[in-house]
Amino acid sequence: MKLYIPKDYRPRLVPETMEQAIKLLKTSFQEELAAKLGLRRVTAPLFVFSGTGINDDLNGTEKAVSFSITDMGGAKAEVIHSLAKWKRMKLGAYKIPVGYGLYTDMNAIRADEELSNIHSLYVDQWDWERTVSAEQRNLDFLKSIVEKIYDALKETEKKIYAIYPHITPVLPEKITFIQAEDLLKEYPKLSVKEREREAAKKYGAIFIIGIGGKLANGEKHDGRAPDYDDWTTESAPGYKGLNGDIVLWNEILDNAFEISSMGIRVDKTALTKQLDLEGCPERKELSWHKALLEDKIPLSIGGGIGQSRLCMFFLRCAHIGEVQSSLWSEEMIEKCREAGIILK
Repeated sequence: MKLYIPKDYRPRLVPETMEQAIKLLKTSFQEELAAKLGLRRVTAPLFVFSGTGINDDLNGTEKAVSFSITDMGGAKAEVIHSLAKWKRMKLGAYKIPVGYGLYTDMNAIRADEELSNIHSLYVDQWDWERTVSAEQRNLDFLKSIVEKIYDALKETEKKIYAIYPHITPVLPEKITFIQAEDLLKEYPKLSVKEREREAAKKYGAIFIIGIGGKLANGEKHDGRAPDYDDWTTESAPGYKGLNGDIVLWNEILDNAFEISSMGIRVDKTALTKQLDLEGCPERKELSWHKALLEDKIPLSIGGGIGQSRLCMFFLRCAHIGEVQSSLWSEEMIEKCREAGIILK
């Protein structure tokens, strides 16, 4: 997906009201999320030292924006991609017990993104992490957390409707859980994105389970770095992966709309296995990975929830540039303007 122009698109809110709605939405959702998951807010870094293994590799191909620190003898730092591993360190540092966790406003630069209606160079999301016990590392627990997040989405949708009644609710009562392997069986001739689109349109809100490992056709549903989500542990007979994506049906874009990537994080066994599978066992020598293998980092579940994507969805916007400031090509700006889509 590059640039998609919805037919006869009209913004639901004028620019001044849009800013007020964004503030309301962000405040409401993070309060709901924190209450339902037992999270407290912390302050997050914008950059970390290179070579420590703390930064996330996402699909394993993206390059982090980096720079040298003059006052530290030229030490290298890099802008974060996300905070999956950093958050686990903080759970331990703050001694947060099982059943509780933290969340933060994560801001990142992803220079390799292909810009589109939903992809920007600037990434803003709520990164959250919660301490779990070894017994909670299972599919039922993962589903229970997804349902709590979905409840927070539903409550936020109600608040938006109460204030802006012309933006009517669209989320179904329940979220549907689907294994990535079953999606492949149901739509064997479709691409990954086409499978997601069909399922999201059918159910309205889905959680796709098991993303990162190879499916029966030898391909991955999507890429995942080997050192944060657990995508190798058996979740049910014939299925692997304790992670997934929350995907909604977006009527404005006529497409599936991912708003969260999340999962139970790797333990020592899963980390070792996944590093070997991805051909990077040398990462076990990095400081973060060593700490995990030495039981110095707690077991956890966590994820990221896109702030601008959530605003896009609930305020019925056609482009992420309507709810955040970033950089866009002149061609994209002009095409959007002609369609009544004003980018910030």
